Amino acid sequence: MRHQTQSLPAKQPARLRVGILLARRFTLAALANFIDVLRLAADEGDRSRPILCSWRVVAMRPGPVESSCGLYVEAEDSLGDPTRFDYIAVVGGLIGEGQWISPEAEAWLCRAAASGVPLIGLCTGAFILARAGLMQGYRCCVSWFHREDFLELFDQMLPVSDQIFVVDRDRLTCSGGASTAHLAAFLVDRHIGRAAARKSLSIMIVDDALAAERPQPGLPVELRASDALVKRALLWMQQFPETPPTAERLARQLGVSRRTLERRFAEDLAISPAEAGRRMRLAQVRALLARGEKSVTQIAAETGFSDVSHLIRVFRAAEGITPEAWRRAQGGAGGT
Repeated sequence: MRHQTQSLPAKQPARLRVGILLARRFTLAALANFIDVLRLAADEGDRSRPILCSWRVVAMRPGPVESSCGLYVEAEDSLGDPTRFDYIAVVGGLIGEGQWISPEAEAWLCRAAASGVPLIGLCTGAFILARAGLMQGYRCCVSWFHREDFLELFDQMLPVSDQIFVVDRDRLTCSGGASTAHLAAFLVDRHIGRAAARKSLSIMIVDDALAAERPQPGLPVELRASDALVKRALLWMQQFPETPPTAERLARQLGVSRRTLERRFAEDLAISPAEAGRRMRLAQVRALLARGEKSVTQIAAETGFSDVSHLIRVFRAAEGITPEAWRRAQGGAGGT
């Protein structure tokens, strides 16, 4: 006798209902990873029927929304009553793209918050929630790559840049990219079950759900530590490039002696904490030079060098050329 799989009735209310608001020029990967976890958890196998959970893309009026890569996603519904969703996720767009969402959409998010609907900031969606005044008093996850951008706009807030996502009561934020899949898996685990979350990630060829506290990637290859204490130290240094901590201060922060910290660095990376900090800051200098948006003087201030002369001296010792020459070689522009 052939086995017949019994499906849940489609009319049964979904256990997890998510509304998705797309910013202008939103990041497609953040949206796709998030939705794919939901759809794979919503039904048997990968049949994708919205049974156990549902998702709707909403906008001021139905129609296409352009992503940062030029592809369009159709918004199916108008904003409407926000309480029809268990969560509302905002997918952010490119930094420096001006008004990401309309004032009406921002007011809708405020109405949702006032009604008790938890809000999710995917990728730079955290910027949108912060600009709407909806992250005051909350911990906010921001990618280490956009940390300085966030601080320029919201200098009264200290973003979390050493975790892939943060859950603080009814605000959930993540660093973007693959972290949106892990945040979605957290929601699936909470509302549907761990097996459904694991199934989704397995089909997506992701080994397992990562906890919120999992460090963000992005450190230079030579600083990929295996020692847990060294990892924590590197992530702490990564959050404060403009004021690099001394080994003594870092050890106090981590609750160990300076000697223990230096020994663990030597055993794991064969360098001192100070040298690791220097390499990390030089990696950030290269990233900022490649973006071409800031002068070498600005970059020196943001990456913990005492002045531009100090940066040029250290950079030339590492790369053999000045920062400006390196930028020109990469095809970038800028000035001192």
